[in-house]
Order: sequence, then structure tokens, then C-alpha cells
Amino acid sequence: METQPQQAAPILEVAWMRFAQLDAMSLERSKIHLRLRRWIAALGILTTLFAILSQLFGESLTPLFGWVLKFFFILTPIAASILAAYVSQFYSTGDWLVTRAGAEEILKEIYAYRTILQNTPTRRIWLEEKLGEIQRSVFRGMNGEMILKPYKGPLPPPPRFDPKYPDSDPGFNDLTGDEYFRFRLENQLSWHIREINRRQKERTRLKVYILIAGGLGALFAALGQPLTMWVALAAAFSAAFIGWQELRSLDSVVRNYSKVVLELNILFDHWKNLEGEERNQTEFYKTVRSTEDILWGQNVEYIKAMQEALRDSDLEEEASLVNRVIKEQRDSDRRFREGIADAVSDFTRESMLETEQTLTESFKSALGTLAEEASSDLVQAELAAMKEAAQDVMENIAERIGGLSSSIKAIKEEFEGVEISGNTPPSVLNDLMSRYPKTTDAKG
Repeated sequence: METQPQQAAPILEVAWMRFAQLDAMSLERSKIHLRLRRWIAALGILTTLFAILSQLFGESLTPLFGWVLKFFFILTPIAASILAAYVSQFYSTGDWLVTRAGAEEILKEIYAYRTILQNTPTRRIWLEEKLGEIQRSVFRGMNGEMILKPYKGPLPPPPRFDPKYPDSDPGFNDLTGDEYFRFRLENQLSWHIREINRRQKERTRLKVYILIAGGLGALFAALGQPLTMWVALAAAFSAAFIGWQELRSLDSVVRNYSKVVLELNILFDHWKNLEGEERNQTEFYKTVRSTEDILWGQNVEYIKAMQEALRDSDLEEEASLVNRVIKEQRDSDRRFREGIADAVSDFTRESMLETEQTLTESFKSALGTLAEEASSDLVQAELAAMKEAAQDVMENIAERIGGLSSSIKAIKEEFEGVEISGNTPPSVLNDLMSRYPKTTDAKG
């Protein structure tokens, strides 16, 4: 099976771009996290060192050097707490592990597209759907905050895919069995062998450091004064090395990579043992499936181990100083705001009580003045005059109403048999109108 030159499929460019974005973010966040954790461990050791130096030499130093030593003794735990609080706030979720899982899953689907599905007409649609599912999964894993930086480098991204090396995958062509074996299986086998040896050296080195620090602590304790205080520094080194070993989860990683190396070696040996036509499509697809399953299983186990390490590596103790200060600041702000509210409420209540008392006194005063004026001779005389005038008016009205009623009654009796209509003679109507009683009220 010979590889034929072919034009890069747009969906492959999209897939490599998404892989590059997730891969770059995972590497960047992982490096920053490890760098910050190194600084936290170093500052913890320096805090113990400055405490010992301040105790032993604080009084014998010049005022300037004594002040500098005291300054660093105070600064180092504060700086360690600030860094610990920062890491706890922005790196405790292990979002780089989520993006790492997404990148590796995209890589798995890219190889399936270029191998097993190379003769499937709908593989473009299949890969597009897979990319959508993976990105949604990453989005959910990052708590709905998928903040990615744009990638502007070459595709596939170096250094994993570097065109300078002959065994580097070009990334866009369909693969034969031998090409997949060389670009994927053999490449991953070599990488895991190198990585497991590097992790083993790191694990051995940390264990030696822990033993040395523990031995020095025991030696300082046995020798007694003036070396007894240095036992604390040895303990600080031991704690830092143990914490780093737990954070790196070296035991789990070495076991995980060992299993991958074993399984890939078996596949490597099997493919190498095939001759000529035995390396057919069936064996090719079988090798692809087995390799991708092994690598994906390793990736899942690695992420799981690192997430457990992050959970076990608690930064609350290191961050306690800053967290306590922040809590006190928030409590102080809450007390201040409550004090302001209480002051406003007290002032308002006092003002309202004062206003109520003033208005009540004013009302009582006005009521008393009104009562005094109402009982005076002048007011009583005015009220009597008003009463008499009202009675005269009522009597006049009653007389006028009585006269008007009797006149209307006489007119009714006189003209009782007369029909008032359009045929009534004018002389009768004029007589009727002249007999109707007149009033002095203004018209209109």
C-alpha cells in the first residue's frame, strides 16, 4: 500500500487546530502550576530558615541587618500564603487536565479518520460531529469557562510533530499500516520509554532527598544544642519533598506508563513479526484499534491519578494566613456597613421622634388658641348674628315657596278643562302666561 499525494481535507485542518489549541493550553497551564508550587515549597523552607536565623543571630546583628532579617522573616510566610491562595483560586480545578484529555481524544479521532475510516465516504461528517462532542465535553469539564488562546503556529503542532525529523507524522495524508506503525505506535512507545525513565529518576532523587533530610533532622536532634533548632529546617525540607512527590503522583505515573510500554511492546513485536501479505488491512485495523485503546486508557488513568493528587495536595494550610486576613477584612467591611446603617437608623428615629413631638405641641397650641378665640364675646356675637341672618333667609324662602304653590294651584283649577296643544288659541295661552306667578330671580 503506497501513500498517494492528496490535498489536505479542511476538516483535518480544523481538527489539528483544535488539538493544537487544547494542547498548548494544557502545557502552559501545567508549567505555570508546577512553577508556582515550587515557589510555595521554597518559601515555606525559607520561612523556617529566617525564623531560625532571627532566633540565633537577631540580637547580635547590626540594627540594619537585624531589620532586614526581620523583614524577610515576616515577608516569606505572607508571600507563601498569597501564592497558595492564588493557586487555590485559579489552579485547584486542574483545568489543564481537562484540556489534555480533549487534545488526546481529538488526536485519537484524527488517526481513526486517517486509517480505519479512510475509505468511508461520510468520514468528514463523522469527524466534525466528534469534534463538536469533544469540545462540549471540555466545556462542561471546565465549568462553562472554555477560555482558549488563538493558535498561530504550524500544523500539526511541534514539538510532537516536527517536520525536521524523518519519523514525524506529516499529519494530513491517509496512512498505511507501516506508516501508522512508525508515526504512531513506534513514536509513542519511544516517548513512554523516555518518560518512564525520567519519572523514575525523579522519584528516586526525591526519595534520596527525603532520606537525607530525615537523617539530618535525626542527627541535629541527637547532637543537641546549638543544632537542635536546625531540626525544624530539616523537617521543612522533608515536608517539601514529600509534598512534591505526592503532587507529581510519581508512583501512579510510573505504574501507568509501565503498563503502556508493556502493551505497546507486545503490539510492536506482533507487527514486526508479520511478513509480506500478512500485513493486510485486517491486521492494520486491528493494530490501530489496539494502539488507540491502550493510549486512550493510559491517558484516562493518568488524568485520574493527577486529579487525585490535586485533591490530596491541600493548599488550605499554606493559604490560611491570606484567607484569614481576607475574612477579617470582609468582616470589618460588614461591621462598618452595619454601623453606618445603624447610625442612619438611629438618627432617623431620633429625628422622627423630635418632629412628632414638635408637631404634636404645635397642634395642641393651635387647638388651645382656637378654643380661646371661639369662647370670646366677639366671636359669640358674630355667631349669633350669623344665626339670625340664616333664620331670616329660611323664612323668606318658605314664604315665597308657599305663595308660589298657591298661585299654581289656582291656575290649575281655573284652566283644568282647557287642552294645551298646538290648536290652543293664542288668547288662551297669553292669558295663562299672564296669570303665571313672577319671580325676582335672575334668568340664566
